[in-house]
Amino acid sequence: QVQLVESGGGLVQAGGSLTLSCAASGVVFRINVMGWYRQAPGKERELVASIANGDSTNIADSVKGRFTVSGNNAKNTVNLQMNNLKPEDTAVYYCYAEVYGYSGQYRQFRNLEVWGQGTLVTVSS
Repeated sequence: QVQLVESGGGLVQAGGSLTLSCAASGVVFRINVMGWYRQAPGKERELVASIANGDSTNIADSVKGRFTVSGNNAKNTVNLQMNNLKPEDTAVYYCYAEVYGYSGQYRQFRNLEVWGQGTLVTVSS
């Protein structure tokens, strides 16, 4: 079964930086999209940044110029470099991927949407 494992969350002061990393494990034949969503308390989950086909990026307006997303399809990884963090960036960040990989549930290769467990980023003022 394809799974996503995130790392890199934590507590940082406003203006600081953090890097989130996410790696896909399992049998992955192709990664179509990998990226990051976040959910702040009392708010809906929102897209932060994504990278498609290894090089086409999509960045939310709220983080443009501060966050950078990068991916390595050979290693099945995606990183989110977050600079000049603000208290409003405080949220649980979730790694997300659309892949063509092996599903243990269906015992076949198929298109899969996979979510990580989430990692908490807290920005203090």
